[in-house]
Amino acid sequence: MAYASSLGIGMAIAIFGSLFVGAWIDRKLGTKNIFATLFFFIGVAAGFRNVFLFLKRYFPKEERHDGESGENQKPPAGKD
Repeated sequence: MAYASSLGIGMAIAIFGSLFVGAWIDRKLGTKNIFATLFFFIGVAAGFRNVFLFLKRYFPKEERHDGESGENQKPPAGKD
């Protein structure tokens, strides 16, 4: 449960932190939400990257062994 909450907090920080940086740049340069929008999408991408890396780290790809998946199995010999 702690991993899920830290993942949510990390995603929120990535999104809102980059949004605030973009808004700050917009105020300094006098632009109208151009950088805020750009940095918002960068933050969303960074948040989803964090989720992807979390899932990749804590749920590694399971290896399949011969006969385990049920595909390409031969029927039992001797039963007609």
